[in-house]
Formats: sequence, structure tokens, C-alpha cells
Amino acid sequence: MPNFDMDPYDGDENNYMHQEDDWDRDMLLDPAWEKQQRKTFTAWCNSHLRKAGTQIENIEEDFRDGLKLMLLLEVISGERLAKPERGKMRVHKISNVNKALHYITSKGVKLVSIGAEEIVDGNAKMTLGMIWTIILRFAIQDISVEETSAKEGLLLWCQRKTAPYKNVNIQNFHISWKDGLGFCALIHRHRPELIDYGKLRKDDPMTNLNTAFDVAEKYLDIPKMLDAEDIVGTARPDQKAIMTYVSSFYHAFSGAQKAETAANRICKVLAVNQENEQLMEDYEKLASDLLEWIRRTIPWLENRAPENTMQAMQQKLEDFRDYRRQHKPPKVQEKCQLEINFNTLQTKLRLSNRPAFMPSEGKMVSDVSNAWGGLEGAEKGYEEWLLNEIRRLERLDHLAEKFRQKATIHEAWTEGKEEMLQARDFETASLSDIKALLKKHEAFESDLAAHQDRVEQIAAIAQELNELDYYDSPSVNARCQRICDQWDALGGLTQQRSEALQRTEKLLETIDQLYLEFAKRAAPFNNWMEGAMEDLQDTFIVHTIEEIQGLSTAHEQFKATLPEADKERGAILGIHNEIAKIVATYHVNMAGTNPYTTINPQEINAKWDKVRQLVPQRDQALIEEHARQQNNERLRRQFANQANVIGPWIQTKMEEIGRISIEMHGTLEDQLTHLRQYEKNIVNYKPKIDQLEGDHQLIQEALIFDNKHTNYTMEHIRVGWEQLLTTIARTINEIENQILTRDAKGISQDQMNEFRASFNHFDRDHSGTLGAEEFKACLISLGYDIANDAQGEAEFARIMSIVDPNRVGVVTFQAFIDFMSRETADTDTADQVMASFKVLAGDKELHLGR
Repeated sequence: MPNFDMDPYDGDENNYMHQEDDWDRDMLLDPAWEKQQRKTFTAWCNSHLRKAGTQIENIEEDFRDGLKLMLLLEVISGERLAKPERGKMRVHKISNVNKALHYITSKGVKLVSIGAEEIVDGNAKMTLGMIWTIILRFAIQDISVEETSAKEGLLLWCQRKTAPYKNVNIQNFHISWKDGLGFCALIHRHRPELIDYGKLRKDDPMTNLNTAFDVAEKYLDIPKMLDAEDIVGTARPDQKAIMTYVSSFYHAFSGAQKAETAANRICKVLAVNQENEQLMEDYEKLASDLLEWIRRTIPWLENRAPENTMQAMQQKLEDFRDYRRQHKPPKVQEKCQLEINFNTLQTKLRLSNRPAFMPSEGKMVSDVSNAWGGLEGAEKGYEEWLLNEIRRLERLDHLAEKFRQKATIHEAWTEGKEEMLQARDFETASLSDIKALLKKHEAFESDLAAHQDRVEQIAAIAQELNELDYYDSPSVNARCQRICDQWDALGGLTQQRSEALQRTEKLLETIDQLYLEFAKRAAPFNNWMEGAMEDLQDTFIVHTIEEIQGLSTAHEQFKATLPEADKERGAILGIHNEIAKIVATYHVNMAGTNPYTTINPQEINAKWDKVRQLVPQRDQALIEEHARQQNNERLRRQFANQANVIGPWIQTKMEEIGRISIEMHGTLEDQLTHLRQYEKNIVNYKPKIDQLEGDHQLIQEALIFDNKHTNYTMEHIRVGWEQLLTTIARTINEIENQILTRDAKGISQDQMNEFRASFNHFDRDHSGTLGAEEFKACLISLGYDIANDAQGEAEFARIMSIVDPNRVGVVTFQAFIDFMSRETADTDTADQVMASFKVLAGDKELHLGR
């Protein structure tokens, strides 16, 4: 690899500075100077690198791959260098550094003893020497004051600017600057509003230096390249560091002619810078605080220490909800504000042609977003864990409670069971007692088998509680073990008692089988006898001959079963006699009666005798009822024969009277004579009605309530007869009234016939009356002017009040005649009405006799 000599003081055209003994390169390794140079050169490099959105932290380490070194040269020169290698191998790094060194030499700089390998290897001496060469070339070489350039020009510029200030005597770039007044004087000369120079004291160098450094950084955009402590604490400050820093002031205040204009512009720029700086500070602080909060919060969210109780987990869930409701929302706002501030700052910097803001490492918006994503991931995981834990604890609590309930129920059930199974009660028991004990024991065995599931469930729940790491598993396991041990003991005792009961049962089984056989046959036979006695004594109510015949048939069938029943009775008594024989033969001690039934032979014989007595009594009752039903049937037929004649006769007469009342055969006197003859014939029919009443009286006395031979009842006949008498009387009265009206009004027979014809014409339903609308139509046909308006309605209402004073809604023929007779009394009206009658008669031929 090529080796470059680095000697910025030698050469013809490039020898723009005289070499001084105190600038010996070996002094670069002086610890105090090296420290000052590291800080100064690092700050100077970062002042340019930040324009590209990056910076360095360690000057000999960060330039080793050559990437930032090439970037620094591109920023300060404004030119593009060759494309760098992006590989991570040493050969790639050396290639990049060589490209940077070639570029430096292309600018007329003679490098002495600087090779790419030393830079890649992190040689501090060579790296600082290289950076100093770059500073000389790009920051100091072009300084020109009164025909002097470079270092001398910069020194002359400082002397000119600080000449008016007391206690300031700039003769070099080391001890002349130790008291800090030189820096303050430079700032005050160009920006007097930034420093109150009159308050500065020569004997307070720390204050002077810090004031100058802070003001330069805050208002002049000159980074803080020196530390006041290093300058004050060093007998002779490093002049390269001082010269580098002072050159920044020169460039900041370049040229007296531009100073005034630049001052005004800088004021504006400073204001923007201040605001931007504040935004930067706010961003940095907000990002730091937010990242710190996330850093503190994530471990809390990643804490998966389980709790033993639901209450504790519920509290954790509540804490998490408080975090969601109270703690997180402000941070969400801060994150949003952080992004807003960042975007606002970048926009302002772009508009003012300033380099984009590059936050500190790890504080980029993307870094915050990534951290926030990690927070939300932890939050989601924590929430899922909480819910799963709560479900697990709910499951555990449910299982524990279920275990306790089932264990308590089982323990309550087993209480006293061992004592019961160890009892010797079967030794003095009868067979029925043994049977009962066996049944009871079988029931207990069934119950025991049924409880097997509960014991298995208890064991399974205990196992599941162990698998789920239940905190109180030891007590659960102990209780489960007690239950299982007791269960095994109960199983053994149950088997022993079962065997003992079975042995005892066989001793008494023969006798008990006979008792059981007796009970099985005696019970249904006893029920049969009791049912038979109940049926034989049961009262019956019948209404027809068919019903009594059905009862008689059933009774005969019952009597046919008596021989078989007597045979069964003998068999049952034989079983009892066999039991008595066995007891007597084998001297069995049978205390008490048959355990399967309370029925005894005496009771069976007594009930059988009672059945035999009731049978002939039932025979006699059925015979008597049969005779009574025959008489009732005769009465039904007798009444029906007469009612079926009288009912139609009354209906026919009603229809005939209706026709007479509306027909117009002969004079009114002829009609009256005809009706009175009808009335006489109807009255002569009264004896038949009376005879029917007598038959009805006999039916009622016999308590007969229905009659299938006729649809007529006595009530129907009575109502029809009364309506017939009323109708004939009313019709006669109407004819008589018509005669009186005719004679009083002087109405001729023809007129009367015409009135009747008109009335009948509009009596559509042949009811003998006219409804309101029918009457209205009749009046209109007779020539009355009744329009469909208020006046016409009022006129019709007046007429209706005359013909229907009681407001029943209909007009009778008599009312019609009275009205028409009054109306025809007026000659004009009479002529008009008669003319209408004739027209009506011509159209309809008056429908006489209709």
C-alpha cells in the first residue's frame, strides 16, 4: 500500500506556514495536548459531518473504515469522491482510506509518513496529524489578511480585531488565549450584544472561557471545541487546537465589509437557530424521557411472576388497566408531539438551507417507534399473560371449589357407613327383615357404585390441580388420599356384609317364597273382589233403553267369571294351609304375619261371601230399571207423534196470515170476515195443544230430558202458538183500523188498493213494514221532492216524525195510510199522488196480489 508523507510545513508552493520548534510532531503524543486535539478535532469534524446527518464519537476509531473520512472531505470540499467500498474486510477499509488520502494530495497537500494502514489500525498520532492537515488545507490556508495568509494571516486578523480591548494582547496561539479575554473580545467586536465585556475580569479565566465557548456555540453556531479546564490547567495550551477553534471565529466573522450585513442576517438566523436549537433540545429531552419511560415500563410488562390468588391477579389486571387509562395516554401524546416536533424542525431547517437535524444516536424517530413497538408488543404479551393467568386461576379456583364441594358431599355421604356395614343386625332378623336388609344392601351397593364416579372425579380434579401448580396442592392431596383410603375400606366391608346377608337369606327363603306367592296371588284377587263389590253396589243413571241393556250384558259377563274366581280363592287358601303345615312340621319361629301383605284368609272369605250376596241384588235393580226405561221410551214417542203434527201446523198458519195481510182480495170487510174465520179455526185447535201439554207433564215427571224422535220442544210449541194468536189478532186490528181510516177520510176502495200496492211494491222483504230508505224511495216514486241535500233531509226527517213518532225505524201500513190520507186531503197533492200511482201501476201493474 502507498505511504503518504505528512509535512504541511515543507514544500515550495504548499509551504504556507513556517515550521516552529514548538510544533514538533512528537508533541502530538503529549497527553494534555493530545486530549485537547482529540476534543477540538472531533468537534471540528462533527461541525461538518452533521451537515450530512452523522457524527463521530472516537476520532481514531470512527475513521478506520474510511467511510466517514470520505464523507467529511465531501462536505468540506463540496465535491464528490470516488465511490467507497461497503465491505467490512480490512482490504475494503484500506481502499476507502487511500481514496481519501489521494483526494487530499490532489489538493496540493504533501502528506508525510501517513499510510492507510495506520489509519485503519487506529493510530492516534497519524489520525490526528491527518485531520490537522485537512484543517490547515480547508480551514486555514485560504485565510488572507493584508498580504499575509494562513497562520500569520489568522494571527494578524486576531490582533486587528482585539486591539481596542484592554488586557488583550494576542501574540501567538497558545498562552495569549489562556485568560479567555481574547475569545470574548473577538465575539464582542462583532456581536457586542452577546457579551457584556465590561464585566469580565482577567483574573477569572474560567468564567471568561466558558462565557466565550457557550456564546459561540449558542449564537454563532461554533461548536465547543475546547474545555476551559484544559486551557487553564495547561501551562501552554495546544496551539493547533487554539488555531482550529479561532479559525472558526474567522470564518464566522469573515471580512469587515460583510460583518455588518452578516450581523443582521445572523440575528435573524440566530433567532431561527435558537428556535431550532430549542426544538432540538426539546426533541432530545422528549425522546430521552420517552425512551427512558419505555425502558422502565417494558420490564414491568415483561414480569411474568404468577400470583397464587385471583385477588392478586385481579389487582395486577387493575394496575394494567390504570396503566392503559392513566399512564399510557400521556405518553401516546408525547410520542405524537415528538414526531410533530421532528417534522417541524426538519421543515424549518430545510427552508433555512440548514443541514437536516440528526438526533443523538438511538434517539431517532425510528428508534422511538421501534421502542414503542417493543412496548406495545410487551403490552400485548402482558395482557395476554394476565388474561391467561386469570383464566388459569379461575380454572384453579373453580377446580378447587369443585374439589371441596365434591369432597364435602362424599365425606358427608360416607359418614356412618362403616358402622352400618359392620352391624350384626341380620343375626336376629326374620326373612322379611333379611330381604329388606338385602334390598337395602343392594341399594347401598348401587349407591356405592354410583359414588365411584365422584371418587374418580375427586382424584382427577386433584391431579389436575397438581398439574396446574395449585398453591394449596398438599392439603388437596392429603384430603384426596384420605377419601381414597376410606373408599377402599368401604369396598371391603360392603363385600363382607353382602356375603353374610346372602347366607342368612337362604335359611328362611323357602318359607318366604310361600309367603311371597300368597301375597302375589292374594293381592290381585283381593283387588278383584273389592272392585266387584264396588261395581255391584255402584248406583247407575241411564236415560235410554240401550244404556240399561248394556249394563245388563256386562253384569251377565261378570257372573260368568265367578266359578273361576272361586277356584282362585281355593288356590290362595291352599298356599296359606301349606305355610301352616311347614311351620308346624319344622317348628319354625315365625314371628308376626306375612311381611308382603296384610291380607289374611279370613278377610278373603268374608269378601267372597259379600260378593255372593250382592249379585242377586244387582240382578233385581237392573230388571227394575229396564222396565222404567221402556215406559220412558213410550212417553217420548207419544209426545213426538203429536209435536211433529202441531209444529208444522202452526208454521203453516203463520205463513197464511202473513199472505192475507198483504194480499188485496176483495174489500176490507171481506178480508176482515176471512181473518175472523181463521181466528175461529185457530182457537178450535186449542184442545190439541192442551193434550200435548199433558204429555209433556208426564215426560217431566219421568225426568226425561231428551227426545230423539222430534226436534220440537214444548217451549217451541208454546211460543209458536202465542205468536200465532198474537199475529191473527194484530192483523184483524189493522184491517179494522184501515176501515175506520177509509170511512173517516173518504178514501175509496180503489185508492186503498193503490196504497196497498205501492206499499207492497217497496216492502222488499215482505215484513209488512217499510224501512226508512224503503219509505223514502216510496215517497219519491209518489212524486215527493226529497233531494239529497240538507233541505231534502230535513223534509224527510219531518215526515218520519209523523209516520214513526216512536222512532222505531220502520213505517207500518196503517201509518202510511194515515199519512197518505192527510196528504191527499190537499187537492193538488192528491192529484199528484194519484197520477204517480197510475204511473206506478202502469209500470208494475201494481203487482196486485203479490
